[in-house]
Amino acid sequence: MKRDYLVPFLNLGHLLDHLVMLVFPTVVLALARDWGRPYSELLPLALGGFIAFGAFAIPAGWLADHWSRYRMMAVFYFGIGGALFLTGFASSPWQIAAGLTLTGVFAAIYHPVGIAMLVSSPKNLGMALGWNGLWGNLGLAFAAIITGALMDWWGWRTAFFVPGVLSMAAGVAFLLLVADPGPVAKKSKSIGLHVDARTMAQIFAILLIATACGGVIFNSTTVAMPKVFDERLRALTQTNVGIGALVAFVYSIAAFAQVLMGTLMNRFEMKHLMIGVGLIQVPLLAAAATLDGWPMLAVALLMMMAIFGQIPLNDGIVAKYVADEYRARVLSVRYVVSLGVASIAVPMIAVLHRTEGGFRNVFAVLAVLACAVFISALFFPSRRQVVAAQPAAL
Repeated sequence: MKRDYLVPFLNLGHLLDHLVMLVFPTVVLALARDWGRPYSELLPLALGGFIAFGAFAIPAGWLADHWSRYRMMAVFYFGIGGALFLTGFASSPWQIAAGLTLTGVFAAIYHPVGIAMLVSSPKNLGMALGWNGLWGNLGLAFAAIITGALMDWWGWRTAFFVPGVLSMAAGVAFLLLVADPGPVAKKSKSIGLHVDARTMAQIFAILLIATACGGVIFNSTTVAMPKVFDERLRALTQTNVGIGALVAFVYSIAAFAQVLMGTLMNRFEMKHLMIGVGLIQVPLLAAAATLDGWPMLAVALLMMMAIFGQIPLNDGIVAKYVADEYRARVLSVRYVVSLGVASIAVPMIAVLHRTEGGFRNVFAVLAVLACAVFISALFFPSRRQVVAAQPAAL
């Protein structure tokens, strides 16, 4: 009976994972004013957390496959809760940087472990990933509005304390309500599922390219969005909670793109969907470079829909072509690339924001990366090519 609660807790974990990683990009707006330091100087305090968010995915995936996925998820809930609580007591920049880095270490557990548990035996893979992605993006949305509200009402420290307590409470509930499904069965002799080694290598190489470029795009837009709105949508709102509400609005609506992608994954080839996502992102990122006010809000919504829609697609490729007992490790590599490479978004934003073009230059770079996603998708094997390659693996 306990196992019925597994998927809801995996979805909750995805929400918390993205929420805790995006508390600081909103908190930094208040710290810049309170401490009298520029945004470009304080934002890099988050760099260690984003590096850890990617780098520690590999040991998390290895421990999940060799120790226990269930226990790693318990460590995830209690770990991020404790790390956030410690960060809330910080009194200097280096303490905030240390707390954010520790938060990233525990947050790194979710993607290789939680996604591997989710796709182990779903009745509908596309919809399982789509709805899970929706919850993750709601975490992005809630991070902005909850952090903004807590900052305005009780100060920036509560923006760390409240989600920290909620994460630890979720950990207690997880242990009480979710049964341990046991170790992963060892059934496959190779990492590839239904494909030969050569085709698997091609799929993996293209996935890593799309993952790296897509990760930088995702991280850059989500980290920068509160500041982008602070600069370009000041005519619409003047408060932290108002900026957070606008960011939350965009992320909440755009999150449903993942559910849509989950539906499309059951009907269309991965190759065609990858091409479409890359093609749509390019003009939207280019347009976001110069707009402000209501036009910027509209383009930001469409842009984030295209960016969010790519996430379940990448995870779906792993679920479709990788054997279950290897998925946590393959997902850990994917997320090390996605989140590790994406950590350059923080210094990139800080450097480019100081230039004359500011965020215009940031979005121009992201548009170029979207072109790389589109080009790599052109080389992804079609369904016909995968079927043709299967006999060679038998």
